[in-house]
Amino acid sequence: MARPAVIVALPPSEAIPVSTELLKAGFEVMEVEDPRELEQALEVRQDVALAILDGEGDPEEARGYEAALRDAGRPIASLTVVSPRALEHLTALDAAETMNEYFTRPYSADSIRWRVEAMCIRRETVDDGSGPILQGGDFGSGAWNGRATTIAVFNPKGGVGKTTVATNLAAALQTRKGKSVLLIDADTVTGHVISSLGIDGVRTVADSWRDEAEGGPAESLMDIAAAHASGMRVVALTDSPLHTDVLDPARLAGAIKAARPRVDFIVIDLHPSYSALNQAIFTEADRILVPVTPDVPAIRAAVQLRDVARGLGCRERLAMVVNRANSGVTVEDMETTVGMPALALIRSGGMLFVRAANEGRTVIDMFPKEKISGDFDTLADRVLGTPQAAPVARAGFRVLPRAKQPARA
Repeated sequence: MARPAVIVALPPSEAIPVSTELLKAGFEVMEVEDPRELEQALEVRQDVALAILDGEGDPEEARGYEAALRDAGRPIASLTVVSPRALEHLTALDAAETMNEYFTRPYSADSIRWRVEAMCIRRETVDDGSGPILQGGDFGSGAWNGRATTIAVFNPKGGVGKTTVATNLAAALQTRKGKSVLLIDADTVTGHVISSLGIDGVRTVADSWRDEAEGGPAESLMDIAAAHASGMRVVALTDSPLHTDVLDPARLAGAIKAARPRVDFIVIDLHPSYSALNQAIFTEADRILVPVTPDVPAIRAAVQLRDVARGLGCRERLAMVVNRANSGVTVEDMETTVGMPALALIRSGGMLFVRAANEGRTVIDMFPKEKISGDFDTLADRVLGTPQAAPVARAGFRVLPRAKQPARA
């Protein structure tokens, strides 16, 4: 799908690098030098998403730009670049503008690009009048129904760290918070919870139910689950995507419900799809944690989930976990764009996860003093509603640059 056009009305020294970066990202860029050029551009182009403006130029010219955007006959957001001192003097009315944002100097062209990405996604999918962002909700014990809380970990996009979040959250709850945990690998296609935890010779739910159909005994999830060195119990639905025919969604939901009295927490790692099996798990989940990495495909997938969840009746149970939280996109931008509260931040773990998986252990267990283990500690505290939990950080961080796209002529 073609990317929208972006108006750039900045001084030449800033317009050139910003335009170059936006072109590399696939946007169409239209540079204008005065309000009249902006009016003409808006007359001939209907796909303009936003305008990047200089907030410290001539006041009369600034009013002209604002008037041109206002009179365009369609909503067009503005991203106004100002100095930190100028930002401090903005009025409350300025700050209340829902479509328009401000960006402070000095800045990098890359950081502007990421803000434009976030604003464009919000323009397309989030600004739907559905109500305020779900920030600051109660994540304590009252909201999580006390004992036997069921937590599904899901994002419809793969590669965002669902298994990492599920296994290390489960380990943190078990070993650091003293809670009994059942960890379920419900990824019936590429699930690797069992292998990453170094558990051999497991009996899956599909094995059990198939044996039962042939006259064997009925077994609960706790009966089937294997013990991990951390103390938590671990069960996989299947060891092959070819062995899922026996996995009835309604029966799985009932099995999860039956396991609730026997543990404090049930953590479920899901496959990235809206399958009937996953929908059955959604109905049983007290909270659905959505790992989101600070990149556009992952953010778009989370926005899609937010909208789908409304139809499934579980939108209020969604909470975002910002994974690999080291990007130019701020947490506030991600919360606003995705439409979910950020429950916690997980920094990049690099080779720590690889080394832990090679040993069949979690990062929490193998590297207890690393900062990333502290991140999972904080996530567990937020899940438990512990008052001493560290607050969710609000600063953005930089990440390795994405692969550049060819510039468009």
